[in-house]
Amino acid sequence: MEKEIDEKKQGTSLVLEHKEGNSKKLFIESYGCAMNFSDSEIVASILTEQGYNTTQKLEEADLVLVNTCSIRDKAEQTVRKRLEKYNAVKRSINPGMKVGVLGCMAERLKSQFLEEEKIVDMVVGPDAYKDLPNLLKEVEEGRDAINVILSKDETYGDVSPVRLNSNGVNAFVSITRGCDNMCTFCVVPFTRGRERSREPQSIMAEIQDLWDRGFKEVCLLGQNVDSYLWYGGGLKKDFDKATEMQKATATDFAQLLEQCAIAFPKMRFRFSTSNPQDMHEEVLHVIAKYDNVCNYIHLPVQSGSTRILKEMNRQHTREEYMELVDKIKRIIPDCSISQDMIAGFPTETEEDHQDTLSLMEYVEYDFGYMFAYSERPGTLAARKMEDDVPEEVKKRRLQEIVDLQQILSEKRTKRFLGQTVEVLIEKESKKSDKHWSGRNSENVVTVFPKENYKEGDFVLVKVTDCTTATLIGEAVGYSLMQ
Repeated sequence: MEKEIDEKKQGTSLVLEHKEGNSKKLFIESYGCAMNFSDSEIVASILTEQGYNTTQKLEEADLVLVNTCSIRDKAEQTVRKRLEKYNAVKRSINPGMKVGVLGCMAERLKSQFLEEEKIVDMVVGPDAYKDLPNLLKEVEEGRDAINVILSKDETYGDVSPVRLNSNGVNAFVSITRGCDNMCTFCVVPFTRGRERSREPQSIMAEIQDLWDRGFKEVCLLGQNVDSYLWYGGGLKKDFDKATEMQKATATDFAQLLEQCAIAFPKMRFRFSTSNPQDMHEEVLHVIAKYDNVCNYIHLPVQSGSTRILKEMNRQHTREEYMELVDKIKRIIPDCSISQDMIAGFPTETEEDHQDTLSLMEYVEYDFGYMFAYSERPGTLAARKMEDDVPEEVKKRRLQEIVDLQQILSEKRTKRFLGQTVEVLIEKESKKSDKHWSGRNSENVVTVFPKENYKEGDFVLVKVTDCTTATLIGEAVGYSLMQ
């Protein structure tokens, strides 16, 4: 599980401004990680040019698309229920409706969806979105349509994504696609293909467009951003075959991040996700050097046991991970670190579990994304390893991880009491229409009275109170980023 899953966003149906003259209606729903939500913006952009406007009324849609996730069994079961719902509407209300599956489930379950169960008209993999116009023609002519071919070079760098359900303040910008890491529990290399990076100029152009439209924060997004490497195109694994000139003029992630920070000094930058074995010290120095690069690193570890890490093919040991954390804390003393953790991976013993808890205490994570292991079909773990940890043991271990993280989160959040922090206002607080909500550089949600400030403002907030994961305070003026 390499991406953050925001449970509050799951199943969001997407809306964008209507284009005059477009008569067809698109209903598009997304599940899974930020990469999937970003991909839905690319799909909507392509379909806008094909005469579609979005709708939130499923019953009136000409085309219904669900962007899917294969990371966890729960996500797949949810998508199946949604497909049942779409087909019920198709049968009883709108027989002309066409249904399509996008994303990570598409490749894995293509024949099942199209041929065996006949619950969709179209299956489109993550690298085939530009083929949507051709696939739609096939569907309109009464044929099933499928394209799940994984590309060696598709990055969608030339597609300007529409911003769906945007607050106009934060945006995701994809910089890499695919993954080479082959963790034994993960389907991503099989559903999203090998790792390739996007041209820096197209990334900077997209950020420039966001800046021109008033956005204030960008999260650079990829399955593994730290291994970003542009040398003129092609797969990262083929870099050793590049010419001397290509190698000399290549751009790595530290250089890209620094380019962003310098080119847009009044815009804030985050990135996700980092892989421990690929995070280089140069990136840490860029974070430390530039105030507009946030002091926050999402650093998945999955287990605190070196033995289990080896079984997971994580390519780093417990000790190497701890050395990296020490380096982060030395170079960026106030940095927040978050984790992904899997409880109950095959063969995990009580001793392995205790290693995970002790690692958490050593790092003192600010927050985390914690799950019980669920076997994913097609992964190496599913093919070669028995899912041998009983469910009740998984649940108990997961609860112990969650309980410890609660304690650590509270401790880490309390460190801001009495401090003044810089907050980017993102939206109205959920609990009070008289308060703003935003995040500080360390990614902690901060709530304070509205006064005369507005969304998109950079504000200094004096922290007076906190909950486990939220800071409470009062604004004392604008920050230098304003």
